[in-house]
Amino acid sequence: MKIAVLTKAIPSYESSIRVDNSGSWIDESVVNYVVNESDSYALEEALQIKEQAGDDSEVVVVTLGSEANTSKVIKDGLAKGADRGLFIKNDSNTTDPLTVAKIFAENLKSEDFDLVLSGLQSDDLGSGQTGVLIGELLGMSTATLAIETQVEGDKIKVKRELESGWFQWVTLPFPSSISIQSGINEPRYPSLKGIMGAKRKELNTLESTPEAQNQSFVNLFVPKNEKVTEKIVGDSDTIVAKLMDILKNRLKVI
Repeated sequence: MKIAVLTKAIPSYESSIRVDNSGSWIDESVVNYVVNESDSYALEEALQIKEQAGDDSEVVVVTLGSEANTSKVIKDGLAKGADRGLFIKNDSNTTDPLTVAKIFAENLKSEDFDLVLSGLQSDDLGSGQTGVLIGELLGMSTATLAIETQVEGDKIKVKRELESGWFQWVTLPFPSSISIQSGINEPRYPSLKGIMGAKRKELNTLESTPEAQNQSFVNLFVPKNEKVTEKIVGDSDTIVAKLMDILKNRLKVI
């Protein structure tokens, strides 16, 4: 079985986020990039499927972005057990989900993957659309919100998390594209042997063809954290009336 795992580099929660001079993106020079959380679960699921399927299976970690931001993501995937890496070079800060999906699909179609796994959504943009769109573009069966998978011959059973505590089992034929929910497994840590071995694994760099985006950021801003103190004076009836007005009309909590 041939499995692709889509991974993304996102700003770490400890990074100091600043808007760049264009006003439409962040200043990447001060940002530390890490692997998107749900993508780590997708990689672990792929590695477990490979271990169950046998030695002839292959896991390929795939990422899109600039080399400076994504090198850590690729190395992490290879160190954890992926067999090889595909780096799709794109320096244009592409954020439109359909455009991202088209770039991935164009570079993955020649690989003939049986299974494409991706995290449910990225922690920075959170669109949650890329995995499904790639499946549609590549003519694959698709499923989202996966919290369990079972490979059965030429099909894969997927347990999906729905609303209000409900779950759904669906059976998909290969090839399939599945978006993985965080918590589906316990991602492994890279071993010292894995880290050293990652240096010898195949890593191919592909140039992405520029695509016109259907949507993009016009303006970014960092929310201001301001504290405002207001003193309410008067008799008890006046104070109560003023408090009710604030809670109802300004804070809208009642």
